[in-house]
Amino acid sequence: GYEELPTAVNITWSSINFKTILQWQPKPSDYFYTVEIHGRTSDVKRKCILTSETECDVTDALRNVKETYTAHILSVMPAEMDNLEEPPFAVSEKFTPYSQTVIGKPEIKDYSQEGSKLNVVFQDPLTPYVFPNGSFQSIQDIFQHDLEYKLYYWKDQSSGKKDVTTKSRNFEVSIDSGKNYCFYVQGIIPSRRENRNGQESTVHCTSVGRNILDEYGTEVFIILAVIAVAVITLAIVLPVVLCKRKKAKNARAVREKELLNGV
Repeated sequence: GYEELPTAVNITWSSINFKTILQWQPKPSDYFYTVEIHGRTSDVKRKCILTSETECDVTDALRNVKETYTAHILSVMPAEMDNLEEPPFAVSEKFTPYSQTVIGKPEIKDYSQEGSKLNVVFQDPLTPYVFPNGSFQSIQDIFQHDLEYKLYYWKDQSSGKKDVTTKSRNFEVSIDSGKNYCFYVQGIIPSRRENRNGQESTVHCTSVGRNILDEYGTEVFIILAVIAVAVITLAIVLPVVLCKRKKAKNARAVREKELLNGV
């Protein structure tokens, strides 16, 4: 009977750029799970019907991203799906995609350093949702003016960071001419109480006037210097050793010849 089936525990929402996965425990043995998504103002949607997995992609059921949802995870026997008796279920915490999804990494598309200007161009992360023409919506398309970006930048091999904010897709900042800089970009939603800061982009560094010491540090220079000294020493010592060995060999040959003549 239904009353004997265990219900889901440790239910969690995992959401990045509005792609949302629901996870729970335990793994079912002789029963299945069915997920129901309940919204405050929307119809109930069923996902992952009669699944033996313990996760479910519910992205498609959360298209109204400003709606607040709960998930009911039903523990069911396949033969009793149409039974009038309500199966046991567990209820998740509330989830609002607009305020809780994590902002993913922006992608650095191009950057350049010219004189005392650093220019950085980047692209918004895409979401799983599409426009009527089939192209994917970006997080900017959904968040609009609630979303802004910060560029964090610093002199290469320095720890002092500076930052600047924009709502466009490019930065132009003033820097010290001739110095190399490293940087990354991060999405931010200031109106949020939690999850305000998104994931950081890959760190990039400029290479204006970069030399081997800038690139690899003094340790590699020391190693190269030691190798060079060893090579020079070997080049000097080896001929001397070979010459001495040759002289010793010749002297030994002369002595052997004298001994043979004496006999």
